[in-house]
Amino acid sequence: MDHHHVQQLHIPEPKHRPGELADFSHLRLPKPGSVERPPIDTSAYDIRDLAYQLIRVLNEEGCATGPWTPSIDAETLKRGLRAMLLTRAYDERMYRMQRQGKTSFYMKCTGEEAVAAAQAFAFDRNDMFFPTYRQQGLLIARDWPILDMMCQVYSNSADRLKGRQMPVFYSSREAGFFSISGNLGTQISQAVGWAMASAYKGDTRIASGWVGDGATAEPDFHYALTAASVYHAPVVLNVVNNQWAISCYQGMAGGDESTFASRGIGYGIPALRVDGNDFLAVYAVTRWAAERARTNLGPTLIELFTYRAAAHSTSDDPGRYRPEDEGTKWPLGDPIERLKRHLIALGAWSDERHQATVAEVEAEVREVGKRAEELGTLEHGQGPELHTMFEDVLKDMPWNLRRQRQQLGV
Repeated sequence: MDHHHVQQLHIPEPKHRPGELADFSHLRLPKPGSVERPPIDTSAYDIRDLAYQLIRVLNEEGCATGPWTPSIDAETLKRGLRAMLLTRAYDERMYRMQRQGKTSFYMKCTGEEAVAAAQAFAFDRNDMFFPTYRQQGLLIARDWPILDMMCQVYSNSADRLKGRQMPVFYSSREAGFFSISGNLGTQISQAVGWAMASAYKGDTRIASGWVGDGATAEPDFHYALTAASVYHAPVVLNVVNNQWAISCYQGMAGGDESTFASRGIGYGIPALRVDGNDFLAVYAVTRWAAERARTNLGPTLIELFTYRAAAHSTSDDPGRYRPEDEGTKWPLGDPIERLKRHLIALGAWSDERHQATVAEVEAEVREVGKRAEELGTLEHGQGPELHTMFEDVLKDMPWNLRRQRQQLGV
């Protein structure tokens, strides 16, 4: 008898495609407040089950519940809400500007604002960030001027990066925001290396790096986890699982086989999985991981379970690979609405104050946007001066570049 079976290759497929009804009933979402909060010095082995759970704090009524409820005052929560609102308003304007031809490219973080805002608030101001291109909220939450960000997107005369980076590839040493790289995965290794250097020098600062779900399939991710584990690097490693890369869903990176947080288990790294649309939960989990790193207990891997509500970028048409209504069916809701509901439940906010704040941030973005456009856009105005192409490249300019500069008369 022949016991051999014809082999079949498994090709992951999303649950629904364009033209089909979006349905997230297959997701196993524990009740808010139901997941344990261990001490920060608990071993990775003893909390491995948390890599398969989902830490949640806010319930449907906007009330905080359970052991992960953070000690965070209402004024700080209001600042967090404003940072998210400002991020969304900034995104909306810059997206429109790209559509008007004033810049070549833009990427929104709609639906993911709590990831950056809450995490920025959970770290110390001097800690170092190694983000991807969807964490513009980190800069905004650290009060970095949106005028500077706009000028970078436009590559205009006030662009501190002098037109050398793609739009939205921000960089700010002063804000502890490392230069964004389009080669995804690099920043996670850089975060580990920076954290190792901080420990080696006896510094007090820690680092944090971000990747998307797709980049966890890249070698850089696994190199980073190995080094972080071996050297007990003071670093927080974040996987933003927003369900979709530019055109393929998270199952192509292994998300159907296990959680992305569970990848930390094999490296002996504590791994947590959190509702990425819950500001309080994201803050609490990040604070827990940061305290571990700061007290020389080593790295933590966090999976932020969220949803990319907008297109991957202005180069993308999500209607070609997912149902148009999928974002509205996402069961974890809108992070801004959820924090708004919580503040109202605390008696510290109201619909009227919310609408006034929305109008305020939109007016701010509109006014700053006019100033940025006066300094130049892709469409018109002055870009970086020609002589800047020779600057900040080599410490000592070689003879051939000096000659080229002289020939150009700059």
